[in-house]
Order: sequence, then structure tokens, then C-alpha cells
Amino acid sequence: MSGPINIGLLGLGTVGSGVVRLLQQNGGAIAQKLGRPLKISRILVRDRHRTRQVEVSPDLLTTDPETILADPDIPIIVEVMGGTGAAREYILKAISQGKSVVTANKDLLALYGKELFDAAEASGVDLFFEASVGGGIPIIHPLKECLAGNRIRQVIGIVNGTTNYILTKMSREGRDFAEVLKEAQSLGYAEADPAADIEGDDAARKMAILASIAFGTRITYPDVYREGISNLTAQDISYAADLGYAVKLLGIAREDEEGIEVRVHPALVPLNHPLAAVSDVFNAIFVEGDAVGETMFYGRGAGSMPTASAVVGDIMEAARNIQHKTRGRISCTCFYDKPLKPMGAIITKYYLRLVVVDRPGVLASIAGVFGEREVSLASVIQERMLGELAELVLITHRVREQNMQDALGVLAGLPVVKEIACVVRVEGGESG
Repeated sequence: MSGPINIGLLGLGTVGSGVVRLLQQNGGAIAQKLGRPLKISRILVRDRHRTRQVEVSPDLLTTDPETILADPDIPIIVEVMGGTGAAREYILKAISQGKSVVTANKDLLALYGKELFDAAEASGVDLFFEASVGGGIPIIHPLKECLAGNRIRQVIGIVNGTTNYILTKMSREGRDFAEVLKEAQSLGYAEADPAADIEGDDAARKMAILASIAFGTRITYPDVYREGISNLTAQDISYAADLGYAVKLLGIAREDEEGIEVRVHPALVPLNHPLAAVSDVFNAIFVEGDAVGETMFYGRGAGSMPTASAVVGDIMEAARNIQHKTRGRISCTCFYDKPLKPMGAIITKYYLRLVVVDRPGVLASIAGVFGEREVSLASVIQERMLGELAELVLITHRVREQNMQDALGVLAGLPVVKEIACVVRVEGGESG
């Protein structure tokens, strides 16, 4: 067996500690698979003296990135520090030095992916990022390679474990959003500032990456329409269940003759759809291709060891390429410049809950507003009486978003409509 391949690790937080632990636990088996061992030779940290989640030699720790980036004996850099400032600088520096890079940084890729991939291609090195989406779930490699012969039609995913945990608990226990969010924070599933998760930003970054690969065109984080889950109530989740749906925060990417749509928002999913059964902190990504048909990738979407699993897999791929002198074989796959559909052009079904005055003719006036804007109603159910008011739950047929928004704007001004309490898109049935 030949000598070790050295690794420079940038960051020793949750994911970095998982990478170290996994290499310590499975280093022998990894060496057998590669024909050479992997060795972490230096680790960049902010503070060399703080308590760590994993035992490492103090001699490995440094606060100076140049001791790693400029070391010619370190051919692989692993970036797990996060952020888009220093991480971007260090990755570009490593690439310019001819080093291959493995990163778990979805924020960076969703904003600056083109710059990084162009730099890697120019230098003839690898840039791997399996851990940036779905934690330990293999999805980047399958999209880029295993399914490369397909024309991908759509990618629909539950790609944020925090929101899926919250919605699962709300569904199972009938509890309100705020209460379940506090529990998720106490268990470590949600951050002290949970905005990136519950407002859909984290999922939007991941969907930008997946859509770029799936459709061969550059999608960045600002391109992704997003809504969060903070306005959902236990009542709406209960009504959805009665109607045969689960409520999930979905990332949706589709291509049709009009262009690409990429969006993140809550959605009602039919209970017979595979994504409806994905619960707690688990993630799942549903991919449809013209040749393969429908496939789904499922597993833990975050956490120290699941994410480390994806990172180490990328490290091994980079190490194999170094041994066989074949680096940079699969570079950026965004060959096209496809149009991005405006949100108003998307077509889907809708769930609505309205609070209206309880008197004759109200439903006819509401139906008239919808009819004038070509919104067809599939079902109307009166759920509860609220004093002199009535609660209506409506499901539409498939309709263009702009038509629906126009209708809602008119409804909001009708004296008989006291509140548009909830509007949620319906996804995952026939034709979306």
C-alpha cells in the first residue's frame, strides 16, 4: 500500500468533527478501498484552545489558512466552515494552487457556483459537493452521472429536516406552529434563529443547486421563489388530512416548453404520494426522468455523521482521481441559458380557507369572482360556524398562479369575505 494522501480540513464544527470521527472509525476500510490511507494533516480553526467534539492532536490545529492552502503536500482541501466570505476566498485560493476541493457549503454554491466551477475547470481539479444537499443522501452524484442520460422533467423534494419535523408534529399531535418550533429548538433540530429554515431560505439554496444540475442551466438562490411555514395552523393541517393530503414544505423544480420553474413553499401532497410519508427530520428527493421514470432518494438530510458520510465519499473520489491522474473529469454541467418562468405563470391546484358572512348568496358571489378569472373550483366544504360567520374550505382545479392571485385580490375586497385565512398550493398529483 502506498503512502497517505494528505487532507487539509477547513473547519472543525459539527460537520468537520464528523469527518474526523468517520476517518478515525473507518480509516482502515477506507484505505483498503483506495489502496492508500487518507490522512488529515492540518485543520483550520478559529481558536486552537476550545473544547472539541472529537479528539484530535493539538499539533494538527492552526489558525493560519496559509499553512494549509500553500502546502504543496496537501492535494485535497475539505471546506466545512460555512459562510460565503472566507470560505469562498479559501476555496478559490486552493483551486488556484492545483488542489481539489470538497465542500458542504450550499450557501456558497447557490450564490457563487459558476465562479467556483469555472475556476476548477480552468485549473483541472475536482470540486465535489455531495454534502451540500440532503446530508447523507446521495443525490448530486446520481443527478450528474447516474441519471445523466435522462432528460429530467422534475425534481420535488423535502430538503429541510427542521420544517419537516415541525409539520410532522403539528399533524400528529394537533399542536400549533409556535409551540412545536420551541420544542424543535430545545431538541437541537432548529437554530436559536430559525428563520433560514422556517422561511424556506435553506431549502431554496438547495433547490437552486439541484435545479442547476437537473436542467443544465444556472439557477442561483435569488432566482428561487420561496414561502415559509410560519403561517400554517394546526386547523389547516387537520383539514388537509380530512381531504386526503399531508402538508409539507416542498422544493419544486420543473422544466416545460415555457422554461424552468423553481420554488419553495408549503404544499398539500396526496397521502398516496411517496413524499407524504416522509416524517420527522428525514429528507426525500423525488426525481422524474424520461428514461428512468420516477425515483426517490430518502434518508437523513443533516447531522454530523450523515453529512460526514457524503463528505468522505467525495474525499475518496477526489483521492482516486489523484491516484489515476484524472482530475476534473466532470465539471460544471450548466451548458444552457434557459428562461426562468415567472411565478405568475406556474400552474397548480390550490387549497383555500375563507371566513365569510353566513348568509344566502355569499358562495355564489365568491364563485362568480373565481369564474371571471378562470379559476375552477373542484370542491367547497363548510367546516365550522364562527358565530355569525362561516368557514369555507375550497380546492381548485389546476389554474395559472396569476389568475388565482387576481381572484384573491378581488375576494379580499368583498364585504362578505372577512378573512382569507390560508392559501396553500396542492402538488404531487397527476400533472403536478
